Amino acid sequence: MSAPSPAPTEKGILQFLDICDSFYPPDAVQASVEQQRHWYDALCARFDRALPPDMIFADGMLQRIPIRRYRPRKISTRTILLYLHGGGFVVGSLKSHHAICAEIADFSGAELVSVDYRLAPEYRWPAQTDDGFAVLKHLLAANNKVVLIGDSAGGNLAAGLALRARDEGLTGIVGQVLIYPALGGDLDAGSYVEMAAAPGLTTADVAYYRDILQAPDGNEIAEPLKASSLAGLPPAFITVAHFDPLRDDGRHYAARLTAEGVEVWFREEPQMVHAWLRARHISDGAQDGFRAVCEAVRHFATP
Repeated sequence: MSAPSPAPTEKGILQFLDICDSFYPPDAVQASVEQQRHWYDALCARFDRALPPDMIFADGMLQRIPIRRYRPRKISTRTILLYLHGGGFVVGSLKSHHAICAEIADFSGAELVSVDYRLAPEYRWPAQTDDGFAVLKHLLAANNKVVLIGDSAGGNLAAGLALRARDEGLTGIVGQVLIYPALGGDLDAGSYVEMAAAPGLTTADVAYYRDILQAPDGNEIAEPLKASSLAGLPPAFITVAHFDPLRDDGRHYAARLTAEGVEVWFREEPQMVHAWLRARHISDGAQDGFRAVCEAVRHFATP
């Protein structure tokens, strides 16, 4: 008899998983990309929330790349927040993370720019990192200080952008906030084995997303854990979910950053699963985790 799959017990996160399964089936990656995006859009709509009072947002273009700017009612810093959304590089958009971005901007008292980077399989790597880097360079060129933020695939992009900026001698990134990031860990070790069948994201799903992106193996920007050096990177806040095959990517990256002299705050959510950001209004654990994310962003953005 096989052992049961690891699973959380918190009531709120179990409710979240039931809702997710009703909109986005566990075997979604076996469907067409068009169907996956349809399911994902419906799931995101289910978790839509009213924006904070007096939040202003507007769509635009930077360096030919669609963006959405959020400006809260009270601005307390000139630092800009740059958000890269999750979705396995295959799904997700400005709309999918709309309320999340607005709430982070409101809590931080900072303007936030969300990037609608190109998706796979229509656009393979490095289109996604190139789009993010073009927007980042534009913001830094205007003498802005920037906090990089990303969840899941977006966490991968944010970490890669920090490396690219360091390697090109760009200054102005004052922090990186990586939320259950995918950083190129070994699929045959650690949490990829222990949590291979975790609810919300499986190791097979991770393999699918890597395959569809077609980033070269060992590339330091695509797989930041493979970087030869992490010295000189901006301070980082990294949060991972215990029931997530990506968990050890964040653990190991935090350990390496610390060993190489980078200031790191690390947090592991003991009852959370991948994509718990969406559960922030129905799960106590997700609510606590989201507040920690927002506090980290505000800390980095405060002059």
